[in-house]
Amino acid sequence: MPSTLPLGDPAPADGVLPAQAAVGAEGRGFSLYAHIPFCSVRCGYCDFNTYTSAELGGGASQAEYAGTAVEEVRLAARALDASGVPRRRLSTLFFGGGTPTLLPAGDLTAILAAAVDEWGLEPGAEVTTEANPDSVSPESLAALREAGFTRVSFGMQSAVPHVLRVLDRTHTPSRVPEAVRWARDAGLDVSLDLIYGTPGESLDDWRASLDAALACEPDHVSAYALIVEEGTRLAAQIRRGQVPDVDDDDHATKYELADEVLGGAGFHWYEVSNWARGAAAGAPEGGGDGLRGDGRFECRHNLAYWRGGDWWGIGPGAHSHVGGVRWWNVKHPRAYAARLAQGESPAAGRETLDDATRLEERIILELRLASGLPTDALPPSSRREVAGLIAEGLVDGPSAFHGRLVLTLSGRLLADAVVRRLMP
Repeated sequence: MPSTLPLGDPAPADGVLPAQAAVGAEGRGFSLYAHIPFCSVRCGYCDFNTYTSAELGGGASQAEYAGTAVEEVRLAARALDASGVPRRRLSTLFFGGGTPTLLPAGDLTAILAAAVDEWGLEPGAEVTTEANPDSVSPESLAALREAGFTRVSFGMQSAVPHVLRVLDRTHTPSRVPEAVRWARDAGLDVSLDLIYGTPGESLDDWRASLDAALACEPDHVSAYALIVEEGTRLAAQIRRGQVPDVDDDDHATKYELADEVLGGAGFHWYEVSNWARGAAAGAPEGGGDGLRGDGRFECRHNLAYWRGGDWWGIGPGAHSHVGGVRWWNVKHPRAYAARLAQGESPAAGRETLDDATRLEERIILELRLASGLPTDALPPSSRREVAGLIAEGLVDGPSAFHGRLVLTLSGRLLADAVVRRLMP
């Protein structure tokens, strides 16, 4: 089953935020995330808040979902106004899931249109939808581009049939280049998501997936180590000995191969698990393994998360953050629809982050970026660790000299350990 929601304080029915949310808002960007919680099948490794038609039950309808999501868009605008948060145009929108493209293109564009109606778009705004390769057509992708979508992120995961079977993916390897071609013909930028470390995946299998992804000539590649979550079908299969467990050393070897292959093809890493075509934006002046440039194909929506920006999350189980106030919606589509039908916020709980928590989260997130973490953001006790991290080859020395902590390749492999060292 999907993971549980965090504990927190009660959230008001009108969605109004504490005064802290409005402080400094004029200087921050604003993004929207729309969670589409539907999948045709549940993949064995997935613990996301998603539902197949058999799991929805009464009182929740995939066909009516877009209208319900639009209701939350309208509520969000009212709540932010009432909270004193100034209206800002959206810099990024991201439709995730689930499989957003299980909904008709017209449903997705209706949610987008409502958001644009309330807030407008920044010039050059990034508008992304996730998609499975077998959930799109040339016509649906063209309709999304016509409505204002700029980018599609395909869940490729692997190019090897036996790996796709373990992951319970429904598409065939041949469908990926076909879907990418349709997206290109529609004028969309393309990202491909890959997973490495699946039980039974060899190093040659992983290289084949990387090569197949690059043959599609995407603009962006995400590569994630498979994490086995409790409660998933894959976790049960491993526990019963039906498939082997994942291996940390195998993950490290495959990450190094990904960095080598993608880097050799002209992609730069800009976050530990993400590579983009062309030159990187905002890398430090003093060195590091990033390049300077415009970052044209980096995912700006995810960068807003990693840099602590403001975003409102639409949909069941979606999380939001504005000015240090974080909240999360009820999980089930039925409960979500019922709240909005009564004119109430679907928020299940919230928390107001104190300065210590915000610093800890900044260290965790910004250290993952190629642009690095400013050294002066750290308290003195944490700065004393920097020399040791440089000596151990985990942090780039020239970048640190110029005031930013940038992970080396070895540091990226041990990012969690570096974070623990730097925690106040």
